[in-house]
Amino acid sequence: MTSLTGTGTLLRFSLRRDRVLIPVWVAVNALMVLSMPNTLKGLYGTEAERTDLLHQVATNSSFRALIGPAFGTDLGALTAWRVGVYAGALTAVTALLIVVRHTRDEEESGRQELIASGAVGRRASLTAALLAAAVASGVLGLLVAAGLTGQGAMGALVFGLGLAGVGMVFATLAAIVAQVTESARLARGLTAGLLGAAFVLRAAGDAARTDGSSVWTWVSPLGWLENLRAFAGERWWVLGLFAAAVAGQGAVAYALAGRRDVGMSFLPTRPGPATGRLGTAAALAWRLQRGSVLGWSTGFFLAGVVYGGLTDGVADLVGDNEQAREIVERMGGQSGITDAFLASMTGMLGLVAALYVVASVLRLSGEETSGRAEPVLANAVGRLRWAAGHLAIAFGGAVLIMLLAGLGFAVGYGHQVGPVLGACLVQVAGVWVIGGVAVLLFGLLPRAAVAAWGVAGAVLLIGWVGPALDVPQAVLDVSPFGHLPKLPGGSMEWGPVLVLLAVAAVLVAVGLAGLRRRDLTT
Repeated sequence: MTSLTGTGTLLRFSLRRDRVLIPVWVAVNALMVLSMPNTLKGLYGTEAERTDLLHQVATNSSFRALIGPAFGTDLGALTAWRVGVYAGALTAVTALLIVVRHTRDEEESGRQELIASGAVGRRASLTAALLAAAVASGVLGLLVAAGLTGQGAMGALVFGLGLAGVGMVFATLAAIVAQVTESARLARGLTAGLLGAAFVLRAAGDAARTDGSSVWTWVSPLGWLENLRAFAGERWWVLGLFAAAVAGQGAVAYALAGRRDVGMSFLPTRPGPATGRLGTAAALAWRLQRGSVLGWSTGFFLAGVVYGGLTDGVADLVGDNEQAREIVERMGGQSGITDAFLASMTGMLGLVAALYVVASVLRLSGEETSGRAEPVLANAVGRLRWAAGHLAIAFGGAVLIMLLAGLGFAVGYGHQVGPVLGACLVQVAGVWVIGGVAVLLFGLLPRAAVAAWGVAGAVLLIGWVGPALDVPQAVLDVSPFGHLPKLPGGSMEWGPVLVLLAVAAVLVAVGLAGLRRRDLTT
Protein backbone atom coordinates (compact mmCIF):
# COMPACT_ATOMS: atom_id res chain seq x y z
CA MET A 1 0.00 0.00 0.00
CA THR A 2 1.41 3.40 -0.99
CA SER A 3 0.99 6.67 0.91
CA LEU A 4 -1.65 7.79 -1.64
CA THR A 5 -3.83 4.66 -1.58
CA GLY A 6 -7.51 5.61 -1.35
CA THR A 7 -7.05 9.18 -2.56
CA GLY A 8 -9.69 8.86 -5.28
CA THR A 9 -12.33 7.54 -2.89
CA LEU A 10 -11.59 10.26 -0.34
CA LEU A 11 -11.73 12.93 -3.06
CA ARG A 12 -15.18 11.76 -4.14
CA PHE A 13 -16.27 11.77 -0.50
CA SER A 14 -14.92 15.31 0.02
CA LEU A 15 -16.67 16.65 -3.08
CA ARG A 16 -19.90 15.00 -2.00
CA ARG A 17 -19.70 16.60 1.44
CA ASP A 18 -19.02 20.00 -0.14
CA ARG A 19 -21.68 19.72 -2.84
CA VAL A 20 -23.29 22.88 -1.42
CA LEU A 21 -20.29 24.90 -0.24
CA ILE A 22 -18.18 24.65 -3.40
CA PRO A 23 -20.90 25.41 -6.02
CA VAL A 24 -22.29 28.36 -4.05
CA TRP A 25 -18.96 30.07 -3.42
CA VAL A 26 -17.67 29.39 -6.93
CA ALA A 27 -20.91 30.78 -8.38
CA VAL A 28 -20.78 33.89 -6.19
CA ASN A 29 -17.19 34.58 -7.21
CA ALA A 30 -17.70 33.85 -10.90
CA LEU A 31 -20.83 36.00 -11.16
CA MET A 32 -19.08 38.87 -9.40
CA VAL A 33 -16.28 38.76 -11.99
CA LEU A 34 -18.34 38.03 -15.10
CA SER A 35 -20.92 40.72 -14.40
CA MET A 36 -18.28 43.43 -14.23
CA PRO A 37 -17.55 44.07 -17.97
CA ASN A 38 -21.16 45.03 -18.73
CA THR A 39 -21.31 47.13 -15.58
CA LEU A 40 -18.14 48.97 -16.50
CA LYS A 41 -19.35 49.42 -20.07
CA GLY A 42 -22.42 51.18 -18.75
CA LEU A 43 -20.39 53.28 -16.34
CA TYR A 44 -17.50 54.23 -18.61
CA GLY A 45 -18.67 53.80 -22.17
CA THR A 46 -16.11 56.00 -23.88
CA GLU A 47 -12.33 55.91 -24.04
CA ALA A 48 -12.19 59.40 -22.57
CA GLU A 49 -14.20 58.35 -19.51
CA ARG A 50 -11.98 55.32 -18.95
CA THR A 51 -8.83 57.39 -19.34
CA ASP A 52 -10.14 59.85 -16.78
CA LEU A 53 -10.86 56.93 -14.42
CA LEU A 54 -7.27 55.72 -14.70
CA HIS A 55 -6.06 59.22 -13.92
CA GLN A 56 -8.28 59.36 -10.83
CA VAL A 57 -6.94 55.99 -9.62
CA ALA A 58 -3.32 56.95 -10.29
CA THR A 59 -3.66 60.14 -8.23
CA ASN A 60 -5.65 58.64 -5.33
CA SER A 61 -3.55 56.38 -3.08
CA SER A 62 -6.58 55.41 -0.99
CA PHE A 63 -8.37 53.89 -3.98
CA ARG A 64 -5.21 52.07 -5.02
CA ALA A 65 -4.88 50.64 -1.52
CA LEU A 66 -8.50 49.48 -1.58
CA ILE A 67 -8.68 48.06 -5.12
CA GLY A 68 -5.21 48.20 -6.66
CA PRO A 69 -3.65 50.03 -9.61
CA ALA A 70 -5.26 49.98 -13.07
CA PHE A 71 -3.04 49.13 -16.05
CA GLY A 72 -5.28 49.62 -19.09
CA THR A 73 -8.38 51.35 -20.39
CA ASP A 74 -10.13 48.43 -22.09
CA LEU A 75 -12.99 46.64 -20.31
CA GLY A 76 -10.95 43.51 -19.62
CA ALA A 77 -8.16 45.41 -17.87
CA LEU A 78 -10.65 47.44 -15.85
CA THR A 79 -12.47 44.24 -14.84
CA ALA A 80 -9.23 42.70 -13.59
CA TRP A 81 -8.54 45.92 -11.68
CA ARG A 82 -12.01 46.29 -10.17
CA VAL A 83 -12.59 42.76 -8.91
CA GLY A 84 -9.20 41.06 -9.04
CA VAL A 85 -8.13 41.56 -5.42
CA TYR A 86 -11.51 40.66 -3.95
CA ALA A 87 -12.09 37.69 -6.25
CA GLY A 88 -8.64 36.43 -5.32
CA ALA A 89 -9.33 36.85 -1.60
CA LEU A 90 -12.67 35.04 -1.92
CA THR A 91 -10.98 32.20 -3.82
CA ALA A 92 -8.38 31.95 -1.06
CA VAL A 93 -11.06 31.79 1.64
CA THR A 94 -12.90 29.01 -0.19
CA ALA A 95 -9.71 26.99 -0.67
CA LEU A 96 -8.48 27.31 2.91
CA LEU A 97 -11.90 26.35 4.32
CA ILE A 98 -11.98 23.23 2.12
CA VAL A 99 -8.49 22.09 3.14
CA VAL A 100 -8.97 22.63 6.87
CA ARG A 101 -12.41 21.01 6.75
CA HIS A 102 -11.04 17.81 5.23
CA THR A 103 -7.82 17.59 7.25
CA ARG A 104 -7.77 19.02 10.76
CA ASP A 105 -11.57 19.03 11.14
CA GLU A 106 -11.64 15.32 10.30
CA GLU A 107 -8.92 14.59 12.85
CA GLU A 108 -10.66 16.60 15.56
CA SER A 109 -13.93 14.73 15.04
CA GLY A 110 -12.23 11.32 15.17
CA ARG A 111 -13.36 10.36 11.68
CA GLN A 112 -9.82 10.48 10.32
CA GLU A 113 -8.69 7.80 12.77
CA LEU A 114 -11.53 5.56 11.62
CA ILE A 115 -10.67 6.16 7.95
CA ALA A 116 -6.96 5.59 8.59
CA SER A 117 -7.73 2.14 10.03
CA GLY A 118 -8.73 0.98 6.54
CA ALA A 119 -6.76 0.66 3.31
CA VAL A 120 -5.87 4.34 3.17
CA GLY A 121 -2.41 5.78 2.64
CA ARG A 122 -0.78 8.12 5.13
CA ARG A 123 -1.01 11.14 2.85
CA ALA A 124 -4.24 10.26 1.04
CA SER A 125 -6.45 12.55 3.14
CA LEU A 126 -4.17 15.55 2.65
CA THR A 127 -3.95 14.86 -1.08
CA ALA A 128 -7.73 14.54 -1.39
CA ALA A 129 -8.23 17.83 0.48
CA LEU A 130 -5.79 19.65 -1.79
CA LEU A 131 -7.39 18.12 -4.88
CA ALA A 132 -10.84 19.25 -3.67
CA ALA A 133 -9.46 22.79 -3.30
CA ALA A 134 -7.90 22.46 -6.74
CA VAL A 135 -11.27 21.45 -8.20
CA ALA A 136 -12.96 24.51 -6.69
CA SER A 137 -10.17 26.88 -7.74
CA GLY A 138 -9.85 25.28 -11.18
CA VAL A 139 -13.57 25.42 -11.95
CA LEU A 140 -13.62 29.08 -10.98
CA GLY A 141 -10.60 29.75 -13.19
CA LEU A 142 -12.23 27.98 -16.14
CA LEU A 143 -15.51 29.86 -15.71
CA VAL A 144 -13.72 33.20 -15.54
CA ALA A 145 -11.46 32.39 -18.49
CA ALA A 146 -14.41 31.26 -20.62
CA GLY A 147 -16.66 34.14 -19.59
CA LEU A 148 -14.07 36.85 -20.27
CA THR A 149 -12.79 35.44 -23.57
CA GLY A 150 -14.70 38.16 -25.43
CA GLN A 151 -12.44 40.74 -23.78
CA GLY A 152 -9.31 38.95 -25.00
CA ALA A 153 -8.47 35.25 -24.93
CA MET A 154 -4.96 35.57 -23.50
CA GLY A 155 -6.00 38.06 -20.84
CA ALA A 156 -8.97 35.89 -19.83
CA LEU A 157 -6.75 32.81 -19.56
CA VAL A 158 -4.06 34.47 -17.48
CA PHE A 159 -6.65 36.04 -15.17
CA GLY A 160 -8.41 32.69 -14.66
CA LEU A 161 -5.09 30.97 -13.98
CA GLY A 162 -4.15 33.74 -11.55
CA LEU A 163 -7.34 33.29 -9.53
CA ALA A 164 -6.81 29.53 -9.42
CA GLY A 165 -3.19 30.14 -8.41
CA VAL A 166 -4.18 32.34 -5.46
CA GLY A 167 -6.59 29.64 -4.31
CA MET A 168 -3.92 26.94 -4.42
CA VAL A 169 -1.31 29.11 -2.67
CA PHE A 170 -3.61 29.47 0.32
CA ALA A 171 -4.79 25.85 0.06
CA THR A 172 -1.22 24.59 0.49
CA LEU A 173 -0.60 27.22 3.18
CA ALA A 174 -3.66 25.93 5.05
CA ALA A 175 -2.31 22.39 4.65
CA ILE A 176 0.89 23.43 6.47
CA VAL A 177 -0.98 25.24 9.24
CA ALA A 178 -3.27 22.21 9.69
CA GLN A 179 -0.20 20.07 10.45
CA VAL A 180 1.24 22.57 12.91
CA THR A 181 -1.89 23.39 14.92
CA GLU A 182 -4.09 21.04 16.95
CA SER A 183 -7.50 22.60 16.30
CA ALA A 184 -9.40 23.38 13.12
CA ARG A 185 -10.50 26.68 14.62
CA LEU A 186 -6.91 27.80 15.10
CA ALA A 187 -5.91 26.53 11.66
CA ARG A 188 -8.66 28.54 9.98
CA GLY A 189 -7.89 31.59 12.09
CA LEU A 190 -4.16 31.58 11.41
CA THR A 191 -4.56 31.01 7.67
CA ALA A 192 -7.22 33.72 7.46
CA GLY A 193 -4.85 35.99 9.39
CA LEU A 194 -2.12 35.33 6.83
CA LEU A 195 -4.61 36.19 4.07
CA GLY A 196 -5.38 39.44 5.87
CA ALA A 197 -1.66 40.17 6.13
CA ALA A 198 -1.31 39.55 2.38
CA PHE A 199 -4.11 42.05 1.73
CA VAL A 200 -2.52 44.66 4.01
CA LEU A 201 0.92 44.24 2.43
CA ARG A 202 -0.55 44.62 -1.04
CA ALA A 203 -2.54 47.67 0.04
CA ALA A 204 0.54 49.31 1.54
CA GLY A 205 2.56 48.65 -1.60
CA ASP A 206 -0.16 49.88 -3.96
CA ALA A 207 -0.67 53.03 -1.93
CA ALA A 208 3.03 53.80 -2.27
CA ARG A 209 3.45 53.04 -5.99
CA THR A 210 1.11 53.57 -8.95
CA ASP A 211 2.38 50.61 -11.00
CA GLY A 212 2.36 47.73 -8.51
CA SER A 213 6.16 47.66 -8.34
CA SER A 214 6.51 48.06 -4.57
CA VAL A 215 8.34 45.28 -2.76
CA TRP A 216 5.37 45.04 -0.38
CA THR A 217 3.11 44.27 -3.33
CA TRP A 218 5.47 41.59 -4.59
CA VAL A 219 5.57 39.71 -1.27
CA SER A 220 1.78 39.22 -1.39
CA PRO A 221 0.09 36.57 -3.57
CA LEU A 222 -2.70 39.10 -4.14
CA GLY A 223 -0.03 41.42 -5.48
CA TRP A 224 1.12 38.69 -7.86
CA LEU A 225 -2.42 38.48 -9.21
CA GLU A 226 -2.55 42.17 -10.08
CA ASN A 227 0.99 42.08 -11.48
CA LEU A 228 -0.08 39.45 -14.00
CA ARG A 229 -1.53 42.50 -15.77
CA ALA A 230 -4.36 40.59 -17.42
CA PHE A 231 -5.58 42.32 -20.61
CA ALA A 232 -2.76 44.86 -20.32
CA GLY A 233 0.40 43.19 -21.65
CA GLU A 234 0.20 39.90 -19.78
CA ARG A 235 3.18 38.85 -17.67
CA TRP A 236 3.03 35.08 -17.99
CA TRP A 237 6.20 34.60 -15.99
CA VAL A 238 4.41 35.73 -12.81
CA LEU A 239 2.49 32.45 -12.93
CA GLY A 240 5.81 30.83 -12.05
CA LEU A 241 5.62 32.49 -8.62
CA PHE A 242 2.29 30.76 -7.97
CA ALA A 243 3.67 27.43 -9.17
CA ALA A 244 6.80 27.74 -7.02
CA ALA A 245 4.81 28.70 -3.93
CA VAL A 246 2.33 25.85 -4.38
CA ALA A 247 5.11 23.31 -4.99
CA GLY A 248 7.21 24.51 -2.05
CA GLN A 249 4.38 24.76 0.42
CA GLY A 250 2.90 21.47 -0.74
CA ALA A 251 6.26 19.74 -0.18
CA VAL A 252 6.47 21.15 3.34
CA ALA A 253 2.89 20.03 4.11
CA TYR A 254 3.61 16.49 2.87
CA ALA A 255 6.84 16.32 4.87
CA LEU A 256 5.07 17.42 8.05
CA ALA A 257 2.17 15.02 7.44
CA GLY A 258 4.63 12.11 7.32
CA ARG A 259 6.21 13.01 10.66
CA ARG A 260 3.24 13.14 13.02
CA ASP A 261 0.53 10.83 14.32
CA VAL A 262 -3.13 11.27 13.48
CA GLY A 263 -4.73 13.82 15.79
CA MET A 264 -1.40 15.20 16.97
CA SER A 265 0.32 18.45 15.98
CA PHE A 266 3.69 20.13 16.20
CA LEU A 267 2.25 22.91 18.39
CA PRO A 268 -0.17 21.21 20.78
CA THR A 269 -2.77 23.36 22.47
CA ARG A 270 -1.81 24.37 25.99
CA PRO A 271 -4.29 22.80 28.44
CA GLY A 272 -6.27 25.30 30.46
CA PRO A 273 -8.01 25.27 33.83
CA ALA A 274 -11.41 23.63 34.23
CA THR A 275 -12.45 26.06 36.96
CA GLY A 276 -12.23 29.76 37.64
CA ARG A 277 -12.54 31.79 34.47
CA LEU A 278 -13.73 28.70 32.55
CA GLY A 279 -16.19 27.62 35.20
CA THR A 280 -19.27 28.36 33.07
CA ALA A 281 -20.44 27.37 29.61
CA ALA A 282 -20.50 31.04 28.57
CA ALA A 283 -16.88 31.52 29.71
CA LEU A 284 -15.83 28.46 27.72
CA ALA A 285 -17.62 29.79 24.64
CA TRP A 286 -15.81 33.10 25.01
CA ARG A 287 -12.47 31.33 25.40
CA LEU A 288 -13.11 29.41 22.18
CA GLN A 289 -14.27 32.39 20.13
CA ARG A 290 -12.39 35.38 21.51
CA GLY A 291 -9.68 35.18 18.85
CA SER A 292 -12.29 35.26 16.09
CA VAL A 293 -14.08 38.22 17.66
CA LEU A 294 -10.82 40.13 18.03
CA GLY A 295 -9.83 39.46 14.41
CA TRP A 296 -13.20 40.50 12.96
CA SER A 297 -13.34 43.57 15.22
CA THR A 298 -9.91 44.74 14.08
CA GLY A 299 -10.75 44.12 10.44
CA PHE A 300 -14.05 46.00 10.57
CA PHE A 301 -12.52 48.98 12.36
CA LEU A 302 -9.75 49.23 9.76
CA ALA A 303 -12.26 48.80 6.93
CA GLY A 304 -14.31 51.65 8.39
CA VAL A 305 -11.22 53.86 8.53
CA VAL A 306 -10.38 53.10 4.89
CA TYR A 307 -13.92 53.60 3.58
CA GLY A 308 -14.31 56.73 5.66
CA GLY A 309 -11.12 58.13 4.18
CA LEU A 310 -12.47 57.53 0.67
CA THR A 311 -15.74 59.37 1.27
CA ASP A 312 -14.52 62.90 0.54
CA GLY A 313 -13.15 61.82 -2.84
CA VAL A 314 -16.13 59.78 -4.03
CA ALA A 315 -17.85 62.77 -5.59
CA ASP A 316 -14.76 63.48 -7.69
CA LEU A 317 -14.47 59.83 -8.73
CA VAL A 318 -18.11 59.59 -9.79
CA GLY A 319 -18.07 63.07 -11.31
CA ASP A 320 -20.78 63.56 -13.91
CA ASN A 321 -21.11 59.82 -14.61
CA GLU A 322 -24.84 59.26 -14.25
CA GLN A 323 -24.57 55.45 -14.44
CA ALA A 324 -22.07 55.33 -11.58
CA ARG A 325 -24.23 57.68 -9.57
CA GLU A 326 -27.29 55.50 -10.16
CA ILE A 327 -25.51 52.35 -8.93
CA VAL A 328 -24.33 54.09 -5.76
CA GLU A 329 -27.83 55.44 -5.18
CA ARG A 330 -29.44 52.02 -5.74
CA MET A 331 -27.15 50.68 -3.04
CA GLY A 332 -27.29 53.63 -0.66
CA GLY A 333 -30.35 55.75 -1.42
CA GLN A 334 -30.86 59.05 -3.21
CA SER A 335 -29.96 61.53 -0.50
CA GLY A 336 -26.82 62.86 -2.17
CA ILE A 337 -23.74 61.09 -3.45
CA THR A 338 -21.76 61.32 -0.19
CA ASP A 339 -24.57 59.97 1.99
CA ALA A 340 -25.38 57.35 -0.64
CA PHE A 341 -21.75 56.19 -0.65
CA LEU A 342 -21.68 55.97 3.14
CA ALA A 343 -24.95 54.02 3.13
CA SER A 344 -23.71 51.63 0.44
CA MET A 345 -20.43 50.98 2.28
CA THR A 346 -22.13 50.35 5.62
CA GLY A 347 -24.47 48.02 3.76
CA MET A 348 -21.51 46.14 2.29
CA LEU A 349 -19.96 45.72 5.72
CA GLY A 350 -23.30 44.41 6.96
CA LEU A 351 -23.23 41.76 4.23
CA VAL A 352 -19.73 40.73 5.28
CA ALA A 353 -20.79 40.67 8.94
CA ALA A 354 -23.31 37.98 7.96
CA LEU A 355 -20.32 35.71 7.28
CA TYR A 356 -19.08 36.34 10.82
CA VAL A 357 -22.37 35.45 12.44
CA VAL A 358 -22.68 32.23 10.41
CA ALA A 359 -19.14 31.16 11.34
CA SER A 360 -19.77 31.93 15.00
CA VAL A 361 -23.12 30.12 15.16
CA LEU A 362 -21.71 27.07 13.38
CA ARG A 363 -19.07 26.83 16.08
CA LEU A 364 -21.85 24.98 17.93
CA SER A 365 -21.95 22.42 15.15
CA GLY A 366 -18.18 21.96 15.32
CA GLU A 367 -18.28 21.43 19.09
CA GLU A 368 -21.08 18.89 18.68
CA THR A 369 -19.64 16.81 15.85
CA SER A 370 -16.16 16.74 17.41
CA GLY A 371 -17.59 15.24 20.61
CA ARG A 372 -16.46 18.15 22.81
CA ALA A 373 -20.03 19.15 23.59
CA GLU A 374 -20.88 15.85 25.29
CA PRO A 375 -18.54 16.25 28.31
CA VAL A 376 -19.91 19.75 28.86
CA LEU A 377 -23.53 18.62 28.63
CA ALA A 378 -22.83 15.62 30.87
CA ASN A 379 -22.44 18.07 33.76
CA ALA A 380 -25.04 20.42 35.20
CA VAL A 381 -25.29 22.33 31.92
CA GLY A 382 -28.41 22.19 29.79
CA ARG A 383 -28.39 22.38 26.02
CA LEU A 384 -29.96 25.82 25.93
CA ARG A 385 -27.46 27.19 28.41
CA TRP A 386 -24.59 25.68 26.40
CA ALA A 387 -25.91 27.12 23.16
CA ALA A 388 -26.69 30.50 24.73
CA GLY A 389 -23.02 31.20 25.42
CA HIS A 390 -22.05 30.75 21.77
CA LEU A 391 -25.11 32.60 20.47
CA ALA A 392 -24.43 35.56 22.76
CA ILE A 393 -20.98 35.84 21.21
CA ALA A 394 -22.35 35.39 17.69
CA PHE A 395 -25.15 37.95 17.92
CA GLY A 396 -23.43 40.28 20.39
CA GLY A 397 -20.24 40.10 18.35
CA ALA A 398 -22.19 41.24 15.27
CA VAL A 399 -23.23 44.36 17.19
CA LEU A 400 -19.64 44.93 18.32
CA ILE A 401 -18.02 44.67 14.89
CA MET A 402 -20.61 46.94 13.28
CA LEU A 403 -20.14 49.46 16.09
CA LEU A 404 -16.39 49.38 15.55
CA ALA A 405 -16.94 49.80 11.82
CA GLY A 406 -18.93 52.94 12.60
CA LEU A 407 -16.14 54.23 14.82
CA GLY A 408 -13.71 53.52 11.98
CA PHE A 409 -15.86 55.60 9.64
CA ALA A 410 -15.82 58.38 12.22
CA VAL A 411 -12.01 58.28 12.34
CA GLY A 412 -11.59 58.13 8.56
CA TYR A 413 -14.32 60.57 7.58
CA GLY A 414 -14.51 62.85 10.60
CA HIS A 415 -18.11 63.98 9.98
CA GLN A 416 -21.63 62.76 10.81
CA VAL A 417 -20.38 60.51 13.61
CA GLY A 418 -23.84 59.85 15.06
CA PRO A 419 -25.61 59.17 11.73
CA VAL A 420 -22.84 56.87 10.53
CA LEU A 421 -22.86 54.90 13.77
CA GLY A 422 -26.64 54.56 13.44
CA ALA A 423 -26.28 53.40 9.83
CA CYS A 424 -23.87 50.66 10.89
CA LEU A 425 -26.02 49.49 13.78
CA VAL A 426 -29.14 49.30 11.59
CA GLN A 427 -27.38 46.59 9.56
CA VAL A 428 -27.44 44.37 12.66
CA ALA A 429 -31.09 43.49 12.01
CA GLY A 430 -30.22 41.92 8.67
CA VAL A 431 -27.15 40.19 10.12
CA TRP A 432 -29.25 38.68 12.91
CA VAL A 433 -31.73 37.23 10.41
CA ILE A 434 -28.89 35.35 8.68
CA GLY A 435 -27.68 34.23 12.10
CA GLY A 436 -31.21 33.06 12.88
CA VAL A 437 -31.22 30.94 9.71
CA ALA A 438 -27.94 29.33 10.83
CA VAL A 439 -29.43 28.54 14.26
CA LEU A 440 -32.55 27.11 12.62
CA LEU A 441 -30.54 24.78 10.40
CA PHE A 442 -28.29 23.72 13.27
CA GLY A 443 -31.22 22.98 15.54
CA LEU A 444 -33.51 21.19 13.08
CA LEU A 445 -31.17 19.84 10.39
CA PRO A 446 -27.71 19.55 11.96
CA ARG A 447 -26.22 17.64 9.04
CA ALA A 448 -27.34 20.42 6.70
CA ALA A 449 -26.07 23.26 8.92
CA VAL A 450 -23.31 24.01 6.42
CA ALA A 451 -26.05 25.22 4.06
CA ALA A 452 -26.05 28.41 6.15
CA TRP A 453 -22.92 29.35 4.22
CA GLY A 454 -24.93 29.03 1.02
CA VAL A 455 -27.57 31.39 2.40
CA ALA A 456 -24.92 33.93 3.40
CA GLY A 457 -23.26 33.60 -0.01
CA ALA A 458 -26.54 34.15 -1.83
CA VAL A 459 -27.29 37.25 0.23
CA LEU A 460 -23.78 38.55 -0.43
CA LEU A 461 -24.24 37.98 -4.16
CA ILE A 462 -27.59 39.80 -4.23
CA GLY A 463 -26.25 42.78 -2.32
CA TRP A 464 -22.92 42.95 -4.11
CA VAL A 465 -23.87 42.31 -7.71
CA GLY A 466 -27.60 43.01 -7.83
CA PRO A 467 -27.48 46.84 -7.85
CA ALA A 468 -24.78 46.87 -10.52
CA LEU A 469 -26.86 44.61 -12.76
CA ASP A 470 -30.03 46.60 -12.04
CA VAL A 471 -31.89 43.43 -11.08
CA PRO A 472 -35.61 43.75 -10.24
CA GLN A 473 -36.51 44.97 -6.78
CA ALA A 474 -38.26 41.67 -6.09
CA VAL A 475 -34.88 39.94 -6.27
CA LEU A 476 -33.23 42.49 -3.99
CA ASP A 477 -36.06 42.02 -1.49
CA VAL A 478 -35.14 38.35 -1.08
CA SER A 479 -32.27 39.57 1.08
CA PRO A 480 -33.16 40.92 4.53
CA PHE A 481 -30.73 43.77 3.90
CA GLY A 482 -32.96 44.97 1.03
CA HIS A 483 -35.60 46.04 3.56
CA LEU A 484 -33.37 48.17 5.77
CA PRO A 485 -33.54 51.99 5.62
CA LYS A 486 -30.77 53.68 3.65
CA LEU A 487 -28.81 55.55 6.30
CA PRO A 488 -27.31 58.09 6.63
CA GLY A 489 -29.33 60.55 4.61
CA GLY A 490 -32.60 58.63 4.43
CA SER A 491 -35.34 58.59 7.00
CA MET A 492 -35.23 56.05 9.80
CA GLU A 493 -38.04 53.50 9.37
CA TRP A 494 -38.46 51.38 12.48
CA GLY A 495 -41.11 49.08 11.01
CA PRO A 496 -38.85 46.95 8.75
CA VAL A 497 -36.11 46.86 11.39
CA LEU A 498 -38.48 45.59 14.09
CA VAL A 499 -39.97 43.01 11.72
CA LEU A 500 -36.52 41.68 10.87
CA LEU A 501 -35.58 41.50 14.55
CA ALA A 502 -38.80 39.59 15.23
CA VAL A 503 -38.05 37.19 12.37
CA ALA A 504 -34.56 36.61 13.76
CA ALA A 505 -36.01 35.91 17.23
CA VAL A 506 -38.48 33.38 15.82
CA LEU A 507 -35.78 31.61 13.82
CA VAL A 508 -33.54 31.34 16.88
CA ALA A 509 -36.41 30.13 19.07
CA VAL A 510 -37.41 27.41 16.61
CA GLY A 511 -33.79 26.35 16.16
CA LEU A 512 -33.23 26.08 19.92
CA ALA A 513 -36.48 24.13 20.32
CA GLY A 514 -35.19 21.67 17.71
CA LEU A 515 -31.82 21.41 19.47
CA ARG A 516 -33.55 20.65 22.75
CA ARG A 517 -35.56 17.76 21.28
CA ARG A 518 -33.12 16.03 18.91
CA ASP A 519 -30.26 13.64 19.59
CA LEU A 520 -26.70 14.88 19.49
CA THR A 521 -24.83 14.25 16.25
CA THR A 522 -21.59 12.32 16.70
